[in-house]
Amino acid sequence: MIKLVIIGVVCGAAALTVGILIGHFGIAKSGTSAPSWLEDVAKDVDESLIEKFMSEVDNIQIEENLRSLTKVPHMATTAGDEETVQIMLKRWQDPETGLDKAWREEYWVYLSFPDKNNPNKVTVVSPTDTVLHTIREKEKPYTPDQSDPEVVQPYAAYSPAGHVKGKLVYANQGKPSDYSELNKTVDLRGTIAITKYGGAGRSAKAINAAPYGVVGVLVYTDPLDINDGLMSDASETYPHSWYLPPTGVERGSYNIDFGDLLTPHLAAKEETYRINATDITGIPPIPTQPIGFEDAYRLICELDGEPAPDAWQGGFNCTYNFGGPGFKPTSSFNNSDVKLDIYNYEEVKPSSNVMGFIRGSVEPDRYVMYGNHRDSWVHGAIDPSSGTSVMLEITRVLGKMVKQGTWRPRRSIIFGSWGAEEFGLIGSAEYTEQYFTALSERSVAYINVDIAVFANATLGASGMPSVQNVIFKAAQQVKAPGHEKSVYDNWLQYTNKTSSSHGLIPRMGYLTGAGSDYAPFSHYLGITSMDISYTYDKTKTNARIYPAYHTAYDTFDYASKYIDPGFLSHQAVARTAGNVLIRLADSLILPLNCADYAESLEEYLSTALSLYEEKLKTMKISMEPLKHAVTSFRAAVSNLQKVIQSPDLANETPLKVRWINDQLMLLDRAFLNPLAFPDKYGFRHVIWASSSAGKRTFPGLADAYAKAESSGQASDWDKVHYHLSVLSQAILGAASTLTDDMQT
Repeated sequence: MIKLVIIGVVCGAAALTVGILIGHFGIAKSGTSAPSWLEDVAKDVDESLIEKFMSEVDNIQIEENLRSLTKVPHMATTAGDEETVQIMLKRWQDPETGLDKAWREEYWVYLSFPDKNNPNKVTVVSPTDTVLHTIREKEKPYTPDQSDPEVVQPYAAYSPAGHVKGKLVYANQGKPSDYSELNKTVDLRGTIAITKYGGAGRSAKAINAAPYGVVGVLVYTDPLDINDGLMSDASETYPHSWYLPPTGVERGSYNIDFGDLLTPHLAAKEETYRINATDITGIPPIPTQPIGFEDAYRLICELDGEPAPDAWQGGFNCTYNFGGPGFKPTSSFNNSDVKLDIYNYEEVKPSSNVMGFIRGSVEPDRYVMYGNHRDSWVHGAIDPSSGTSVMLEITRVLGKMVKQGTWRPRRSIIFGSWGAEEFGLIGSAEYTEQYFTALSERSVAYINVDIAVFANATLGASGMPSVQNVIFKAAQQVKAPGHEKSVYDNWLQYTNKTSSSHGLIPRMGYLTGAGSDYAPFSHYLGITSMDISYTYDKTKTNARIYPAYHTAYDTFDYASKYIDPGFLSHQAVARTAGNVLIRLADSLILPLNCADYAESLEEYLSTALSLYEEKLKTMKISMEPLKHAVTSFRAAVSNLQKVIQSPDLANETPLKVRWINDQLMLLDRAFLNPLAFPDKYGFRHVIWASSSAGKRTFPGLADAYAKAESSGQASDWDKVHYHLSVLSQAILGAASTLTDDMQT
C-alpha cells in the first residue's frame, strides 16, 4: 500500500500545504521498482514553476495581442468575428507555444441586428410630420476606427421593429417605481419614454413601460453617471480623456434570460428543436433605441411638466421635468412628437466558441476551466479583448512549458473563447447545456477574465467564498503596477472588510448576477467560479463602468492611452489569474476554502435575522430551521478539517485525497435547486441567485419577503416560508456532502 502523510492541510485556513512521504510500495519488497506514476500522484503544486510562469508573462506580448484583436470590429458572427476565431486557433495550435488540442465548437443562435439598408431613426416631428430634429445615427469619429464601415449603428438588440410616435416623457431609470411615480402625474398612454441607463436592466426599461401604455423607449447614458458630469469633447471627453464623448452610445442586448433564446435548456445545434419566436420572454415588447447624451440633452431640457424628483436629476444644466407629456410651449418642439422607426431583424446564424485543452497527467477527468468571450459590439478593446489578450498570454507561457516537456498539470485545463456573449452569454451557456453532465461531474472551478482591466488602480475580484483564499494567495505573490507592494496589499488599501476569521482583508464581491460568462457555470451548473479584473478607484469617480463601454470609442487607442498605458495592469491580472489557475490545476489538495463559505453563510444569516425574524414571528414562520442549517454547516466544515488533519491519514491511499477533493469540488452543486426560481431562467443556486431586493442576504428569501411585505397577501407569505425551507434544506444538504455518513 502507498503510505501517505498529508501535513498541514486546513480546509478553512489561509494556505494549504501538503507534504507527502512515499513509503514502501508493496511490490518493491520483491525487488520490483515502484511504478513511474507514483511520484506524479504524490506531487503538490511547484512554487518555483509559479514563479517561472509569472516571470515569463510579458506586458508587450499582451499589448500586441490587443493590437491584433482590435484591428477590425468583431461583432458576433461577422467577418471580423471570424478573424478572431482564426487568431485563437492559430495561437492555440502553434507547434511551439500551443495547447494539446484546439478546436471550434459551433452553435446556431438567434441574434438581432439593425438593417444596414434601413438604419433605425429617431426624429422629432411636427403635427404635420415635418422633421424638426434627427437623432444622430452614428457616433462622431475622432480616429479612423470610428469611421470603419463595419462599425454597427447603435441599437437595442432584440427590440422589435416598429414605427411609433408620441409625446415624450422622462422616466428616470425605467424601474417599476419610476413609471408608477410618473403615472401619478402624467397620462402615459401613447407616450415615448426616455430613460437613463442604470437601476433596471436594459430590456426591463421597456418591459416596465408597456403596461402603462408607453409605445416606445429611448435609453441614454447620463453624463453624471458616467463622466462625473463632463460633457465637452473640445477638452473634457475622449479624445482628451477616458470620458465618453457626447455622441457615444452604449449598445447592448435587451434580453433578460441568458443563452440562445430559441433553445432554452438545449444546446443550439443546427437540428435542435426551437420554440416559436413569439414565445420568447424577457425582451422589449415595444420599440426601443439607445441614443447619445448630446441628443438626450436636447430632448430632456425641452420637456414640459412638473420637475422630476431630486433623485431623478442628472448632469445636464437644466431641470429634468416629467414632460407635459411633451415639450414646453416655449420650445421649438412645442406640440411635437418623438418618432421611432426601428428596422431591427432577427436571424439564426452560426456562432463559434474556440476551445483549448491541456490534458492532466494524474487526474485528466478533473477540469479546471478558464474563459472569456471573444465577440464585441465594435472594436471592443476593453470589453472583451483586454481579457482575451490576457488569456492568450497565459496560454502562450503555459503552452510553451507543455511543448517543451517541462510541465504538465495534474488536472486537465479547458480554455474557452466564447462566442456571442454580448447577445446574452450565448456561447458559454450553450456549452454548459451541451456538456451538462460531464461538466457537472468533473469540473473543479471556472475562472472568468472578461474585462481584464477597467482601469489601473487596483485588483477587483468576485466569486464563491471558497475561492477567496486562493485569490488572496496569488495576489500576495504579484507586484502591484507602479508600487513596491503586492497586488494584495494595494487591493487592501482600496477596499476591505473585517473577517471574523482573518481580520482585515480585501473585500471580494459575490457572483449574484449574470454580467458575464461565469453565470452559466455558477448559477446553472453550480461550479465554483470567480471573476478577476483590475479596476478604478471608486472614490475618485462616479462612473458606473469605464466610460467607452459598448461604444465605438472602445479601441486600442483608448485602451493604450487612458486605461492602461504600458499594459502593466494587464500583466498583473495575467500573473494573478494564471497563478490561481496553476494552483487549482496542480495542488494535491484543492485550494478551496470551505470555512470561508461558512463565514459567508453566517453573515447572510445574521442579516436575514435582523431584517426578517421579528416580522416572521408574528406570521408564525420560524427561522430556527435556517439557524440550525447554518450551524450544522459550520460543524461539518470543522469535522472535515479534523479529518484532513488527522494522523490516521498516514495509512490511507491516494483515494483519500480524491475523496477530500471531491467534497470540496462538489460543494456548490449541493446548493442547486431547479425549482427554487421558476421565474429566473438558468438560476438554480439558492445562495447566489440574482435579487431585486437590494439586501446582502439570501436572494430568494429577500425577494419573497419584499413581495409579501408589499402585497400583504397570505400566498406571498407562504412563499417566504417556502424559500426558508428551500434554503434550510439546501444548506443542510451541502453540510452532508462534507461528511461520509450524511448526518448533520
